[in-house]
Amino acid sequence: MSKRRRALVAIAELVIAAGVLLAASGVTIASPDEKRWQAVAPGRVESCSGQIKVATDVTAVVDKVLVKANDRVFAGEPLIHLADGEPAARLAAAETQVALRKRARDERSASGSANARRKARDAVADAEQALYDVRAIVDRAAAEWRTKGGPDDSLTTARSALARAQAELTKRQEELQTTEEDSPLPSLLEGQLSIARSEYAVARSALDKMTVRAPIDGTVLQVNVRAGELVSPGSPQPPLQLADLSALCLRAELDERDLGSVKVKQPVSVRAAAFPGREFEGIVSSIAPLVEPGRLEPSGSRNQTDVNIVEVMVKLTGPGELMVGMKADVFFRFGQVVDR
Repeated sequence: MSKRRRALVAIAELVIAAGVLLAASGVTIASPDEKRWQAVAPGRVESCSGQIKVATDVTAVVDKVLVKANDRVFAGEPLIHLADGEPAARLAAAETQVALRKRARDERSASGSANARRKARDAVADAEQALYDVRAIVDRAAAEWRTKGGPDDSLTTARSALARAQAELTKRQEELQTTEEDSPLPSLLEGQLSIARSEYAVARSALDKMTVRAPIDGTVLQVNVRAGELVSPGSPQPPLQLADLSALCLRAELDERDLGSVKVKQPVSVRAAAFPGREFEGIVSSIAPLVEPGRLEPSGSRNQTDVNIVEVMVKLTGPGELMVGMKADVFFRFGQVVDR
């Protein structure tokens, strides 16, 4: 064997021995790609506006579930109908009392400011009833559109009518407030009618609570009830969960020792085990002013309960197929800040 070959063999043996020692001690040599990153933190994908657990206001039996997971819904759309026989009966009784009290009041004439107040109160009551009736029309149109699909012309028309009815009620309430300022004390019959109308409003509100509505425009993430099941406000599992998926964020847990390396508006790359070899882009949107124990751990590593973390919110600029609840690791880029 030549001297040159013996020298190469000796160098190779030294390299192998060094690699064995490094591996045994747990030390790895960073690749050029890894040197681009200033810090790495585990996180979980969520809606930027948060995930909403939709609950019921009353304890009742589910009559009908109107949506399913992945359905897009609009604010105010009915999601669940609860059995409403008893509240509907109470509303009918209260409506009868209002009609009787109004007839008795109308038999006594009024003049001047008292008459103006009477008309203003009647106008508010009529506007409230019109709003309630139009909302029922919207509910039927939404249910029909979701069941049959196709064009939503009827639903669009109904929602426009609902907006007009709400505006009309606001206008009538303002007019009543102005009229009340200069009016004398109401008569006994006026007072009795006001009480009957208040009881009717309570009964109407109780019936309305038997329809669980979407609080925001969003997407149904999960449906946890079926027709015939009993639901209540204190149920450990909410009947539905929904979120606005138009903007996704990632809540990351940054080791407190890396805090000095991360800034707001700093660009990041996100990697998820579900999509090996792919990177998703994002920007640091906020850094929490609190250090606390960590709850997550990077993919493939042990849970280190003695590590303190700072919560960092990352807005995903290219979420791609990332889904709410998915675990992912955030790689903070070295020395960059985006001015936007």
